[in-house]
Amino acid sequence: MDDNRKATVTFTPNEKGVQVTVEFDAEAINPVEMQRGGWQAISDSFKKYAEI
Repeated sequence: MDDNRKATVTFTPNEKGVQVTVEFDAEAINPVEMQRGGWQAISDSFKKYAEI
């Protein structure tokens, strides 16, 4: 990211399809739960896109 934080997305095949795991460095301005919610929203949008 622009501020040198890192995010890693891992795609792991399993019996139900693929598990997507996102690990990220939290930033100091917003609460971690808020950031987690943002990443979850991105993941949910990707899921909808990928299932089409």
